[in-house]
Amino acid sequence: MESHVRVRFAPSPTGPLHIGGVRTALFNYLFAKKHGGTFVLRIEDTDQTRYVANAEQYIIDSLEWCTIPFDEGPGKNEKFGPYRQSERKELYKKYAAILINSGWAYYAFDTSEQLDGHRKGHEAEGKTFIYNWHNREKGRLVNSLILTADEVQTKINAGENYVIRFKTPQDETLIMQDEIRGTIKIDTNTLDDKILFKSDGMPTYHLANIVDDHLMEISHVIRGEEWLPSMPLHVLLYKAFGWDSPKFAHLPLILKPVGKGKLSKRDGDKLGFPVFPLEYINEVSGAISRGYKEDGYFADAFINMLALLGWNPGTEQEIFSLEALVEAFDLARVSKSGAKFSPDKTNWFNQQYMQTKSDAELTDLYIPILEEKGISKEKEFVQKVVSSIKERAIFVADFWELSSFFFETPTEYDAKASKKNWKEGTAELMQELITVLSTIQDFSSENTEKEIKEWITAKEIGFGKVMQPLRLSLVGKLAGPHLFDIIAMIGKEETMYRIKNAIEKL
Repeated sequence: MESHVRVRFAPSPTGPLHIGGVRTALFNYLFAKKHGGTFVLRIEDTDQTRYVANAEQYIIDSLEWCTIPFDEGPGKNEKFGPYRQSERKELYKKYAAILINSGWAYYAFDTSEQLDGHRKGHEAEGKTFIYNWHNREKGRLVNSLILTADEVQTKINAGENYVIRFKTPQDETLIMQDEIRGTIKIDTNTLDDKILFKSDGMPTYHLANIVDDHLMEISHVIRGEEWLPSMPLHVLLYKAFGWDSPKFAHLPLILKPVGKGKLSKRDGDKLGFPVFPLEYINEVSGAISRGYKEDGYFADAFINMLALLGWNPGTEQEIFSLEALVEAFDLARVSKSGAKFSPDKTNWFNQQYMQTKSDAELTDLYIPILEEKGISKEKEFVQKVVSSIKERAIFVADFWELSSFFFETPTEYDAKASKKNWKEGTAELMQELITVLSTIQDFSSENTEKEIKEWITAKEIGFGKVMQPLRLSLVGKLAGPHLFDIIAMIGKEETMYRIKNAIEKL
């Protein structure tokens, strides 16, 4: 047991939580629980221009619905708080100054217009402009590496805008280890001097991330592949501060169903599936984005599906409880390549989990749907209905289409089935069947089936001549569970009424 394991999920509150983010949170959670560690939620809200007021609560609600709640974070076990970066600004200013004083960072006063001019000049020569050792001390750029200390202070006192840039070392080969991707080597000469801090008092992601991970004693940084290019800077920042670096693991992308490119909301809108765990309402535009919860997916099915996007247990097993996922999870079995998202497979998982739910639990979910339709039935009856149809359902919302005939007499009949199965002489045969049904005392499924089949045999006619029109009369189409189970549940009077109704209409 590695009790020192501490991992964090650090989303930005800029909108709804994409399922890629949920998977990152899930893998962090599974790793923490596997090693008896702590799962931390940190809100990285340094980019105030993109901040969305209800996004943080959405993130928390999503983790709760997914049954992967954080152990430590905003408002909960605040051992290393605060857990919102906007509330930690003074810390970052302090650590930015440490880097300045140690020579690992410098002030840069270049304006956006000046930098844009440099970029265009390089493009005209077929080159790419990079702010680093190539040019930072050659006099063309305005920074504290070429200015005197007094000149720097004068500019700051005058309120000139500045940024603090990291001074990337020159002519070094950086050797890094990733728990998923192995050894990674980078020539530091190819890296630019990233901005760490701005004159508005806010850090960039890079500085805040490193400072917080260190102060919060994060042992493993498990995050998305999109942060892999930032790994060299982050490793160098740990070196600059003289801190031990956590272990890094970069998760593969979740790809579009077609397999090319990162899964996006546009893909969901186009193909008709959600990409967010919960429904999200944009506070500004009022636009509604679909959620897995509201679309009828079970949280445990959703999590099971996500766990197998980019990770495999090394066996053929596909259905895992959360506890089983914790036990089986291993970063060594996370893939380096992207994982293609499949809406059909997601539905398959939900259907599998449908079969594991108790009839009573599903009945509680179905009753409100019936009530909305003005139908009131005893719970015991509804539970029998659920038991007979759930194996054919993907969602609870499918129950009505699969079972409406248990609650309402059909008013329409499938045209194709009627033409094929309701022929000359069928009405007379069904009328005779009514007489037979009226004499049956024990209307259980087993007894009614026995009596009807004996009658058909005695008449020396094919079973299909009776069974198909009978199902059509009771259900309105050639579908549904065992025919005599339906008869037993709707009862003698309703069964005979429906046959009479079909005789009149067909």
